[in-house]
This record gives sequence, structure tokens and C-alpha cells, in this order.
Amino acid sequence: MREHGYEVEVSWTGATTGYREYSRAHEVAGTGKPVIPGSADPAFRGDRDRYNPEELLVASLSQCHMLWFLHLATDAGIVVTSYRDRAVGTMAESADGGGRFTSVTLRPEVTVHSGHEKLAELHDRAHHLCFVANSVNFPVTVQSVA
Repeated sequence: MREHGYEVEVSWTGATTGYREYSRAHEVAGTGKPVIPGSADPAFRGDRDRYNPEELLVASLSQCHMLWFLHLATDAGIVVTSYRDRAVGTMAESADGGGRFTSVTLRPEVTVHSGHEKLAELHDRAHHLCFVANSVNFPVTVQSVA
């Protein structure tokens, strides 16, 4: 089995003088890549203009599915001209303040020149192959819109 490594740097500066006072703003960076502005979810005193970890997890699942789908479509000779996914994740808080994701639903909308009849099969295969979907402990469903 081949292994792949991934490195990012998450950095924050400030002062944790009190729960309400400290900034949740931080940056996510990778060598030679644009910085992603991060924060907590606004429900947890975060900045709504920055990405929160929960959004990035949903985005990661969506990206992984899309990239596999495009690969499989190309292999099948299907020309994809557009792909958009309006993915939705649900997280439930626990009594102790923690929580977990309970589900993510991917809703890809794909435009192709031909091969419409194969889209459901390609989505199923992409879902099966997605590294990220295979790594989470909650259901990820795909509701494709042809």
C-alpha cells in the first residue's frame, strides 16, 4: 500500500485573556499556496467572513467526490462541461459542549455532452473511491441532479 503525506500550518496569534475576548481568527497555509482565512463557526464566537473547520470538512468531502467523478468521467469518454455541488453538513452538539457530524449530503449538478445514462454509476463509483468519505465515521450521501 502506498502512503501519501500532507502538511499544513495553522497559525494564530493573540492573547487568551478571556473566553469572550480572544480572537478565533487564524490562517491555514501550505507551502507555496494561498492562505485560507479561518475562524470558528459564528455560533462559537467566530468570524462569519472566514472559513470554519466544519465548512472545510464539508468542502473536503465535496472536492474529493468531484475530483474522482471527473477522473471517472474522463476515463469513460464523457465530456463534463460544468460541475457544481451545494453540499450540506449537519453537526450535533453534545451536552458537554463537544459534538460530531451526523451527516453530509453532496448534491452535485453535472452538465455533460452525452452519457447522461452513466452519471449515477459514476457518482456511485466516485463515492466508493473518495479517500475523505472513506475516512469519516458518519454517513455521506450523494443526491445527484442530472
